[in-house]
Amino acid sequence: MGPIVSSSPSRRAVSTGALLVALLVVGLNFRAPITAVPPVLPDVAAGLEMSSVAAGLLTGLPILCFALFAPVASWLIGRIGPYRAMTVAVAGVLAGTLVRSAATGAAGTWIAVAGTAVIGAAITIGNVAAPVIVVHDFARRAAVATGLYTASMNLGSVFTTTLAVPLATWLGWQAALAAWSVLAVVALVCWAWVIRGRSPAEPSDGARPAPGPPAEGFGAASARPADRVLRRPITWVLAVAFVGQSFSYFAVTGVLPELLGDRIGFTPAEAGVAASLFQGLAILGSLVLPATHALRLPLGVASAVVTACWLSLPLGLLFAPGWWALWCSLAGFAQGGNFAVIFTVVAQRAGSAVAARRMAAAVQACGYVVAFTGPSVMFAVHDAAGDWNVPLLVLLAVLTIMAAALVLATVRVRAPASRG
Repeated sequence: MGPIVSSSPSRRAVSTGALLVALLVVGLNFRAPITAVPPVLPDVAAGLEMSSVAAGLLTGLPILCFALFAPVASWLIGRIGPYRAMTVAVAGVLAGTLVRSAATGAAGTWIAVAGTAVIGAAITIGNVAAPVIVVHDFARRAAVATGLYTASMNLGSVFTTTLAVPLATWLGWQAALAAWSVLAVVALVCWAWVIRGRSPAEPSDGARPAPGPPAEGFGAASARPADRVLRRPITWVLAVAFVGQSFSYFAVTGVLPELLGDRIGFTPAEAGVAASLFQGLAILGSLVLPATHALRLPLGVASAVVTACWLSLPLGLLFAPGWWALWCSLAGFAQGGNFAVIFTVVAQRAGSAVAARRMAAAVQACGYVVAFTGPSVMFAVHDAAGDWNVPLLVLLAVLTIMAAALVLATVRVRAPASRG
């Protein structure tokens, strides 16, 4: 009997490890379909006979879906559970990718838009389901799981940003966009295999809080009922933080190549390569939380590091633009790490899987509905001011508000007492 009893924890560890690997493979698909489009957008617009405004929908629509579909995603996860919901998310990304890439000619404009909307809705489901799964299965290692998951999303975006143009040159833009469906097929197979036999439903509203590091400080109330999530100050503090994070990310993504071209004198090709530092360094930033966990440091330390790195971009480009490579690298590190920080706080403060689902949906709905305006606001301010100084000051103000919210959200949160 001894060997049989002792093998049960080992089997659970293997099962949890396999779930984490599958979650990381899934994460590769939750930015890749969005970042695959901008590098080949001129080819897409020409192929579909779209105006530049209409073509912009293919990059902005998923962000709007993140905001509008978050409550529906939360409801769906409550109905079918986080594991099945993640299956739906990956299947939706696969279907939307294939539909979008099948569009051709002027008549294909609405097909491309419909496929893009399906991708946005599917990724929204995955975005809300992921924190629930972290609470459900990795409560004591929420920082590690969230950091690695965020790194996998950023890795997917680096793949598509780097390879989209070579694939389009070789195969055409439709095949280049369709090629990323291979990632979704692999993720769907891995996820379906790992979750077989698992209970489809998450804990009920009355479930006990998930075990994990003690939550202290502002908004700590792990035993509160999940249906009161919107009444908890921590939800709205995190929403403000995520508004700052998401607005800044999409604003910088949209304007950085042109900003560097105007301020540094880069050609469009050089500016695009320079701006890729902002995307690529996010992978390293996503690993700041696992490092913090390993060193037993409070979450507030990781938050302070990534916030300082974020603030360096507007400050650096205002006062020392010649060091642009350093500022873009630090901000790239920050945008990857800060996403993980915010949703680690969601996992640690929610108190249950149900509360995590509702809190994640509320935070993302607020953040993405503002993020959708990021590039437009920056360009409008630039046009009104006639230079990039005022837009950079706007970015600095948004990041300062975000920093204040993160201080409130992470104050006095202790590092986990054990690895288990």
